[in-house]
Amino acid sequence: MRISLLRLGHRAWPLYPVRHTHQKRWISAFGYEQAKALVYSQHGEPQDVLSLHTHSISPAHSTQVNLRFLSAPINPADINQLQGVYPSQPPFTPALGTAQPSAVAGNEGAAEVLSVGSAVRSVQPGDWVIPRTLCFGTWRTHAQADENQVLRIEKQGISAAQAGTVAVNPCTAYRLLLDFAALRPGDWFVQNGANSGVGRAAVQLGRLRGFRSINVVRVRPGVEALKQELRLLGADQVVTEEELMARGFGEQVKEWTNAGRSPIKLVLNCVGGKPAIALAKLLSPGGHFVTYGGMSRQPMVLPVSLQIFRDIHFDGFWLSRWSEANPEEKKATVEDVLQFIREGLFKDAPLQEIEWTWETTADRLKKAAAGALEGFRTGKGMFIFKDT
Repeated sequence: MRISLLRLGHRAWPLYPVRHTHQKRWISAFGYEQAKALVYSQHGEPQDVLSLHTHSISPAHSTQVNLRFLSAPINPADINQLQGVYPSQPPFTPALGTAQPSAVAGNEGAAEVLSVGSAVRSVQPGDWVIPRTLCFGTWRTHAQADENQVLRIEKQGISAAQAGTVAVNPCTAYRLLLDFAALRPGDWFVQNGANSGVGRAAVQLGRLRGFRSINVVRVRPGVEALKQELRLLGADQVVTEEELMARGFGEQVKEWTNAGRSPIKLVLNCVGGKPAIALAKLLSPGGHFVTYGGMSRQPMVLPVSLQIFRDIHFDGFWLSRWSEANPEEKKATVEDVLQFIREGLFKDAPLQEIEWTWETTADRLKKAAAGALEGFRTGKGMFIFKDT
């Protein structure tokens, strides 16, 4: 049998393989978990600043819970945090015993509860949980947290990957569709970034409520197949940015919207730049233009005529701020989306799964994280934890 040593101060204790909840884990006779985490001590590109750190986790006590991660996606916000350009940043601390104060990367994911402290009431071993807020640090095999930092979800009828991606993109789409414009069945919304996780979610959630949609994507190899894929999800119309910017597109939109009698009340913008303003010009009087991202990093020059004479409202939305202010609504939103998944009414966004085992190398994990910066991808990167 393989025996490892866990060092605590100047003493060393033997580690034995223990089977628990269908996975083999390394644990000492004193209940300390061995864990690995992708950490960083300075900001920069993933391949330059990430390192794989092995550490130990003490037994849970009081209101603490010990977790084993099941899945963790690689989101643009995660990379922006690593680069130091995201508005919310985890603190660098010595808590994990790294040579320099560090933070664990990753914001979203799903974990299984391994053990709980004596005062924990909201979860029990075997439950699945997701982080309640940003900066949790999900790119790791195990974690210890206070019970108020996690939200229990019903695991029946969902996969680990579905649980690990429910909290951000689908919830963002859900709130965007419901919180700004009073959309009714038959009303239209328009969005760019339609192939993104939020975009695909908006198409499906909108269809479930009877909303109609015009969806904009970038030109890429296989764009016609992509258009058809989005139509199968429920998109009414799918166009490229070039088609959006072409002369006469406004007349085409009038044909789709019954000569403008079916109002376009909402624009969802995650790109920015001139094409985004072209979307704003499609709005009916009193419509809402909501920005939740800026992938092009291009500024938007807002025509004053839209604001004065057509009463177009320009709003911003950041799910993290909304979640902190509305924790119970966030929980209800997560539960709604998960129920749609169980009923087969909501399909997953395409994923590129990266298996993370105890033997997976740092280079493999860093390469996967850096891949999120590449151009057109076949799916979102997702760490799937096995045999950790």
